[in-house]
Amino acid sequence: MSGAAPQGLAQLQERYIRFAEHEAKGVSPLYEALARAVAESEALLGFIASLPEPKQQPNLVFAAVRRLYGTPAGPAHFAELVARHAEPIRALVLRRSTQTNEPGRCAVLLPALARLPQPLALLEVGASAGLCLLPDRYGYDYGRARLLPPPAGAQPPPVFPCLANDATPIPDELPRVAWRAGIDLNPVDLRDPDEAAWLEALVWPGNEPRSARLRAAIRLAREHPPAVVKGDLAADLRAAAASAPRGATLVVFHSAVLAYVQPEERERFARRVAELGAAWISNEFPGVLPHVAAKLEEEPPTNRFLLAVDGDPVALAGPHGQSIDWLR
Repeated sequence: MSGAAPQGLAQLQERYIRFAEHEAKGVSPLYEALARAVAESEALLGFIASLPEPKQQPNLVFAAVRRLYGTPAGPAHFAELVARHAEPIRALVLRRSTQTNEPGRCAVLLPALARLPQPLALLEVGASAGLCLLPDRYGYDYGRARLLPPPAGAQPPPVFPCLANDATPIPDELPRVAWRAGIDLNPVDLRDPDEAAWLEALVWPGNEPRSARLRAAIRLAREHPPAVVKGDLAADLRAAAASAPRGATLVVFHSAVLAYVQPEERERFARRVAELGAAWISNEFPGVLPHVAAKLEEEPPTNRFLLAVDGDPVALAGPHGQSIDWLR
């Protein structure tokens, strides 16, 4: 055991139950089962509680085990791996972070991007490897409409499926991007096979088509590498935006990023975006930006992202870009 206080273990237990019920359920049966197993195991809770609090995330712990030893066959196998290989798992968890660079999220960003004055200057914070900086180079299948980019390169681009409600303003053409750049505390170098393999380890089991599309997006990004620089999302925002061309609409955007910074830092970041005069597209769980969620007429579901433009909610979205329901 870690020596963690019973209250801390209870909170950790609740965290894994919440992950099982609100994030993994219906998306990854294995991760749901693993999370419930952690919540019921004193030994597993003890191991995870011995990690620094920011490193106790289910995604991170599960991905580290899969990266080192392959996908567990089930909860018993997972518990055995942790018991036998605690120190290598701990070392990888401490070295890595959940930089899930899910390019499928471009499918829910696209309708918002297309409504802005073109061309666009895209600046993503928490960009990881920059895969979401290439929305104009991917294909999209919304069921009632399909968009494909012009042929480029030897390999076909990934096509991201996204279930869209009738109110979603699916564009007739892809946005025009004049400039693109990203900021990340630890940018991912896709030229490094180990870095690319870590991104794939972050894709949940049971989502194999996502893995295939991720690999296709990585190939595309290696051919057309977006510029991602090391920096802080608030402190370095102005410097990163300084290179954007004046004739393009500057768009600052992010997906599943602000949950990893303190609430006061989120507010500081929002003020910096406003000072830039940029369009701001956020794609986060509703609780991350409560002042944005408060503008909704009804309580939003906890298992979907809230897509907002300049602080105004416009859609509910699947966390991995698998669905979008436009609100107005």
